[in-house]
Amino acid sequence: MSRIFEPERGAWVPTSLATPDILAGKERLEEAGMNSMKKLEELKFDNLVLKELPIDPEKRNFTRQVSGACFSIVDPTPIEEPELVAASNDALAIIHVDPKEIERKDFPAIFCGNEILKGARPAAHCYCGHQFGYFSGQLGDGATMFLGQIVLRSSIREFLCSEAMAGLGIPTTRAPSIVTSRKSKVIRDIFYDGNTKDEQCTVITRLAPTFLRFGSFEIVKPMDPITNREGPSAKRADILEALLTHTIQRYFPKIWKKHEESKEKEDMYLDFYIEVVTRTASLVALWQAVGWCHGVLNTDNMSIIGLTIDYGPYGFMEKTDPDYACNDSDNEGRYSYKNQPAMCKFNCEKLAEALQLLLPLSKSKKALEDIWDKIYEESYYENMGRKLGLNQSNEKSARDLIDSLLETMSETSADFSLTFRTMSEYVRNINKDPEIYHKTFLEGFSKKVLATQDEIKESLKISMPIQQLQMIVMMARQQPALLNRFPQVLGDLKKLQKIKSFQETPEEKRLEAAIESWKEWLVRYRTLLTKQFKATPYPIYNPKSIPNPT
Repeated sequence: MSRIFEPERGAWVPTSLATPDILAGKERLEEAGMNSMKKLEELKFDNLVLKELPIDPEKRNFTRQVSGACFSIVDPTPIEEPELVAASNDALAIIHVDPKEIERKDFPAIFCGNEILKGARPAAHCYCGHQFGYFSGQLGDGATMFLGQIVLRSSIREFLCSEAMAGLGIPTTRAPSIVTSRKSKVIRDIFYDGNTKDEQCTVITRLAPTFLRFGSFEIVKPMDPITNREGPSAKRADILEALLTHTIQRYFPKIWKKHEESKEKEDMYLDFYIEVVTRTASLVALWQAVGWCHGVLNTDNMSIIGLTIDYGPYGFMEKTDPDYACNDSDNEGRYSYKNQPAMCKFNCEKLAEALQLLLPLSKSKKALEDIWDKIYEESYYENMGRKLGLNQSNEKSARDLIDSLLETMSETSADFSLTFRTMSEYVRNINKDPEIYHKTFLEGFSKKVLATQDEIKESLKISMPIQQLQMIVMMARQQPALLNRFPQVLGDLKKLQKIKSFQETPEEKRLEAAIESWKEWLVRYRTLLTKQFKATPYPIYNPKSIPNPT
């Protein structure tokens, strides 16, 4: 699949999705000589973010509230005998690094922060965040800075997923390298059960045009009435103005150019906010289309330029379940698959609140309500339609088909990714007699894609002993508010209902019903696909694999 690099996001975009702006971006890169590879010593660091935003005057490194500053200058903690675990040529190519540089003996030392390249200036970013819906005050880089030190287990997951997301055409930070140490250790409580263990210290290098996030702007937030916490630079309009100026000028240059001559900046800030909302809605639509869950969609994990950042307890959904939550600590399912769009919208609302010192909340919230649903839905249905080979995916008939597909996938416990993978086989044989082919196709489909009864039961394990669950339910009949203290109870009750339903239905009968549901959907799919091909020939996505229906 041909892809084009979009410099303003630092992301690769499929050519089939290319807009004039993206194509122009390609020309800009070619003019700038993107193909010229460099040695590490030849990289030029401008450190603009440190020149244009306030820096903490405190030189000592200790835990504190960082007031009046966006960054603190720090030195990375060295690790012993660093070793290279993996490196990405594609990611390094974005910053013009010659792949041969990976073979250097000092490559691990440079990319773990033991050796600092000339011109580099390591720093830790101060930001805040709404975590699980509540303002947590100052957070900021702890084990992370411009070079981040975390454990090998999670580092490998982030390296693999960020590169996979880039391959899928989803805007994301990149991971040029992982470096580990067999001697340096860090204590981790893997399952949050009090049983700590030593794990290898590992550094993953992240790459992005900027790591500014929604939480970066929350450092000016005044006292929160619920948590009684405030940002370390509460009510500092001057710092918010510096953040907005830097962000818009460097990462939203069209908006900056449009308004740079105007003395009144409110319209510029509104255009900036609208663009952030647009990118965020488009991003979460891409996640939904591939069945990917972030796991911790707090405001401190939301990129201001619309990238996927901070790969923690993420997961690709296997068995289709709208309630799928990849984060074991998310007992309420706040960040479940079905809730991700609403949570991203919530975070955009919190960003609006963070900007209200310079952008009236009435304007930003109105913009959010006016555009979010439209942008998200159009992007979501376009992405889903592309996966199905539809060329008019925002028509009502196509939207209804897509909605019914997700319902059928959920009701029949179909594997999310394998459904689309297997569906490509159906499309390649669409000209065959449906009465004959549907039966053959669905026999193979049911074996490849649909979960067995045992697999379904395994996925429906409840989070607490059944006796404890029954006791809480009995007590809640007298004190309904008790359920607020045990949010996982409702989820466990839903799982028990599903288990009971499966136990009451013989496996053979369940599969028959599932196949019948899929047969009905395939008839609708074939009808719409044939209709759209006849109305508009379809040469765009993959004409060699998708024949024109006759």
